[in-house]
Amino acid sequence: MDTILRIDVSGDQPKTSKEPLGKYAGLGGRALTSALINAEVPADCHPLGPENKLVFAPGLLSGTAAVNSGRLSVGCKSPLTGGIKESNSGGQGAQILARLGYAAIVLEGERSGDDLYLVRISTEGVRVEKDNSLKMLTNYQLMEKFKDEYQKNGCMLSIGTAGEMRMANSTVAVTDPEGRPTRHAGRGGVGAVMGSKGIKAVILDGTGTKTLQPKDPEAFKAANKAFGEGLKKHAVTGEGLPAYGTNVLTNIINEAGGYPTYNFQSGRYKDIEKISGETQAELETSRGGNPTHGCHRGCVMRCSGDFLDKDGNFVSKQPEYETVWAHGGNCGICDLDAIAKLDFLDDDYGLDTIEMGATIGVAMEAGLLEFGDAEGAIKLVQEVGQGTPMGRILGSGTAGTAKAFGVERAPVVKGQALPAYDPRAVKGIGVTYATSPMGGDHTAGYAVTANILKVGGEVDPLKPEGQVELSRNLQIATAAVDSTGMCLFIAFAVLDQPETFQALIDLLNACYGLSLSADDVTELGKSILKNERDFNERAGFTKAHDRLPRYFMRESLEPHKVTFDVPDQELDQVFNW
Repeated sequence: MDTILRIDVSGDQPKTSKEPLGKYAGLGGRALTSALINAEVPADCHPLGPENKLVFAPGLLSGTAAVNSGRLSVGCKSPLTGGIKESNSGGQGAQILARLGYAAIVLEGERSGDDLYLVRISTEGVRVEKDNSLKMLTNYQLMEKFKDEYQKNGCMLSIGTAGEMRMANSTVAVTDPEGRPTRHAGRGGVGAVMGSKGIKAVILDGTGTKTLQPKDPEAFKAANKAFGEGLKKHAVTGEGLPAYGTNVLTNIINEAGGYPTYNFQSGRYKDIEKISGETQAELETSRGGNPTHGCHRGCVMRCSGDFLDKDGNFVSKQPEYETVWAHGGNCGICDLDAIAKLDFLDDDYGLDTIEMGATIGVAMEAGLLEFGDAEGAIKLVQEVGQGTPMGRILGSGTAGTAKAFGVERAPVVKGQALPAYDPRAVKGIGVTYATSPMGGDHTAGYAVTANILKVGGEVDPLKPEGQVELSRNLQIATAAVDSTGMCLFIAFAVLDQPETFQALIDLLNACYGLSLSADDVTELGKSILKNERDFNERAGFTKAHDRLPRYFMRESLEPHKVTFDVPDQELDQVFNW
């Protein structure tokens, strides 16, 4: 895994070239995408212009036998935020790409005309083919067309209709072990950048590839065993997530009073039991579905699942916590079947469920439909996928929709919608929302750990004290984890179990023949954030952009009657390490 594949879409026919990692040696995942974007993309360019690039990078441990190492980073200048973006996905993409020997694929150059292209990558080489029969196909239609090629030994990376129409809320789909386009690099509009390059799909054929071998096999095997055992024995990663999926958080966050309801108007939802993780798992099981499933091979947490309809037919992957919140409590919808239908449509068209649900919440507040109108919400998402005038507005994201319909309560930072934790009642995550280079993003520094779950310590979620330090440390750690190819959820065990953290470091050392320490991992995280902050500063971002919308400071949230009161001067200290 030491080669960069570049696909230049300029001219009559896209051209491919390969080069060694060179100055990017030693980097993977988010570290590589952010370093490359910062070095090669003009920060003031238009996100859909020829100067922007789209980078796919597996993590440092992807392609090896390391458990839970199948996360793929997708980087670019974001059409949604105008800043740097790393969007992270599960699925089979990272493992296959790494085993094919590629540290990164870079889509670059200026598309000429409106032709669409299909890229095939295998051990035999790279082929780029013009294929206009793919125009306006959805992700599941692409699956039906190509699954026989990739389902057994490969993966497909694709954009649905939203990405093809270059909507700011569009994703890159990554197929799961069953070949379905259920995993997405969802945030920031990365699908629009892929669409701007005219690449509809990339088929990765792993036939003939082998698991990457570490420098020290015995040390690697021992570290991998210790790491996997650490994940399995932790209450969150070994019990809660496998049993109920990420939606296990629904009752927890609602009880804490931090569950944003009716477009962030309240912190509790009256119909929470109808959409909780426990209810969802029971419903899935009763219909013959499986609530415990890995989104990529090698996952031991298995927090995904299958959602079936009442007749036992597949509807969608098990809706994640964020999806159930965005299309559920945030919109006043308490019907799991409707939420699963919305999840399927988002995956099919290639839309981020967080952004889409938040957008519909704003549309409901604007009076386009009533809170709780599930059928109305489904019709709006269908309009987005079809590209109607209304769909184009909604597909621009939450901030654009709020502006179009004159709504102040737009829950966004740097143009990106906030996820399923109200920053007034979970103040640590509020600091992350405000200051992350990625815009409103819970995964950038998941302070819910200490604020709510009491993992890795305890910081009172309702008080401003300690939140900046908590968010800072988690943002540094997360940037490093995103570079390994590891799933973010390993953080629960790593934060609580020093031996599991050491096992992760031991995996990296054994894999590459290194002697990294915990301090080295911290420095890696800091260097990534430095790259991202540097890009954003050159793109015009200042400390004024590291703020939440003012209504979070003005409007108190029930039931705790709290506002976001972490002082601006403290927010400005997050990156002063």
